[in-house]
Amino acid sequence: MIKVFKFGGASIMDVQNIKNVGNVLQEYASHKLIIVFSAMGKVTNMLEDVVDSYVQKSANTNFVLQKVKDFHTTILNVIFKENHPIFDIVNNLFVEIEWVLEDEPNQDYAYDYDQIVSVGEFLSTQIMSAYLQQVGFENTWLDVRDLIRTDNTHRNAKVDWKTTADSIKRNIKAKHSITQGFLGCTSENFTSTLGREGSDFSAAILAFCLDASEVVIWKDVPGMMNADPKYFPDAKLLSQVSFDEAIELAFYGAKVIHPKTIQPLKKKNIPLRIKSFINPEAEGSIIKSKIDKTSDTPSFIVKENQILISISDVNLSFIVGNHMNQIFSLLAKNNVEVNLMQNSAVSFSICVDNDKHKIPQLIKDFQRFYEVLYNADLSLFTIRHYTDKSFDSFLQDKNVVLEQKSRNTLQLISR
Repeated sequence: MIKVFKFGGASIMDVQNIKNVGNVLQEYASHKLIIVFSAMGKVTNMLEDVVDSYVQKSANTNFVLQKVKDFHTTILNVIFKENHPIFDIVNNLFVEIEWVLEDEPNQDYAYDYDQIVSVGEFLSTQIMSAYLQQVGFENTWLDVRDLIRTDNTHRNAKVDWKTTADSIKRNIKAKHSITQGFLGCTSENFTSTLGREGSDFSAAILAFCLDASEVVIWKDVPGMMNADPKYFPDAKLLSQVSFDEAIELAFYGAKVIHPKTIQPLKKKNIPLRIKSFINPEAEGSIIKSKIDKTSDTPSFIVKENQILISISDVNLSFIVGNHMNQIFSLLAKNNVEVNLMQNSAVSFSICVDNDKHKIPQLIKDFQRFYEVLYNADLSLFTIRHYTDKSFDSFLQDKNVVLEQKSRNTLQLISR
């Protein structure tokens, strides 16, 4: 049976972690594995800086790119001899970025983003494939653009499932295959991306198309926690989580899994394990259809960098169906997803990620038809399975702008 492993950027952020991943994989060498890697460390953020500098036509673009080169060169110099072919492979990948930078920026920021930022995954997988070969873990490197076909909605591409399934079944034959997360390819052969942190989704796509026995996501935490340990030092491990609860948690912004990951796994009843690459012997968490006991432990989710946009009719008339149709059409046009919404008689409020490339245009579009007010620099807090105690402790020291409560979920927008 096939297992799909996914390793995020933290797992391969430096030489020590790269060697650790090699040790982890050696323990599973007898299995047929498809191994998905994200870009190393914070390389995606670094390449996003390259894109921003490029589209702004900054004179510092090559300097910003040099930081990415230096990061990878430092790692290469430690784990490979100077005549190893990987040096030329990595250099050629950077040449691909330099070719893009020689041209004028495309009018579509999302297109430029996908062509540049995607190189991070090609760098990491080529380096990891070469390193694993060097330590005796035989593997075949695959270009995920030959596997996952998408539409041309850059930065948030939609999967063509039939074509993708055919390609995956046709191309994946080796016992150990290594490929990229986060990426796909359009029918015009342009690189696309599946959404920020989309490598989990890539693993789910591969597992779904190959009827894998399980997916394992290797993280720097013990498993799926009831809160982000960065914000909540007393966060607890959730050893078992149902598919439906995991979908809810991911929808509200739990960072441990990408929101799109669970649905394809649920459809084929493929369990998802979340394990620690720091302590690989530990059981971690399992997400599956039937669990022994439904947890009533409150789960706390934090989404930072939020903006609350309030929309009113210029004539102060009620917000009715035709207004809602137009509002959601403008959201779709700008590829903006809503994290929370609230309606009153004369206004409609939405809380969304404050993406600096999407939100200014969205607000301009709204202002063509409506009175628009907005507050930035906000955080969205969500508690699943809240209790009075968790509610009261959560409210401490928070300046609440908006509150929304249902039977199982409490959400607060706070400064």
